[in-house]
Amino acid sequence: MARSSGSTPGTKSRPEKSERVPKAVYERELLRLQGDLVQMQEWVKVTGTRLVVIFEGRDAAGKGGTIQRVSAHLNPRICRIVALPAPTERERTQWYFQRYIDHLPAAGEIVLLDRSWYNRAGVERVMGFCTPQEYERFMRQTPIFENLLIEDGILLRKYWFSVSDREQERRFRDRLGNPLKQWKLSPMDLESITRWDDYSQAKDDMLAHTDTDTSPWFVVEAEDKRNARLNMIHHLLSSVPWQPVERPQLSIPERPEGRGYQRPPREVSRSVPDHAASLTA
Repeated sequence: MARSSGSTPGTKSRPEKSERVPKAVYERELLRLQGDLVQMQEWVKVTGTRLVVIFEGRDAAGKGGTIQRVSAHLNPRICRIVALPAPTERERTQWYFQRYIDHLPAAGEIVLLDRSWYNRAGVERVMGFCTPQEYERFMRQTPIFENLLIEDGILLRKYWFSVSDREQERRFRDRLGNPLKQWKLSPMDLESITRWDDYSQAKDDMLAHTDTDTSPWFVVEAEDKRNARLNMIHHLLSSVPWQPVERPQLSIPERPEGRGYQRPPREVSRSVPDHAASLTA
């Protein structure tokens, strides 16, 4: 049975902000957690576990940066990041969950969903990209769909990154003024400022219908990115029943004597210009 989110639609109140972790402490703890993620990855591979992690939240809430830290040292053949574009005309005629099913993990795989089927509960509802009937059907079907995934053995973790209106706007302004981050900003992102309360109500309604004992939501307070990343990764590691896996001992073999093969002169190959040398000239 779904649980109430316990919040009031449209509210902008925030829990008391925790103290920011010093950078040196953050980097040390992040590296430790990433080491555990590598060990968890080996357990997933050996046991044939299928793990799906959903990252949802407001625009600029820090989902992408956290996904980068989760996947930084993982094998891309085992851990895949899925960020689907807008559906095609053909996909619009399919069962709503159908295009997400293609990206679910096989045995020994991890899938990180940078946004997910919950687009329908958020942006599609607020921006009018789906009909009221489609939205209501989604709300009815989602707990059933997720129960089927879990019943089939998939480990499903759902994280909502929560950020205040002021911090969101600050991050938008930072992106707008930074050429390296401008690609992260779209007109639809900016429109979320004027629709803050609509998105708040959509999020609260989503939690009320889809936060279940079988498939719960976990809220990540993301006002501070360092804290959010550490808290989310620590929770993921603590919620998955992984165990360290003993890896086979490897040794580097002795290089054998050459057999007399003569390689062609380096000059016959096309080499990239030595740009690095120009920096120290």
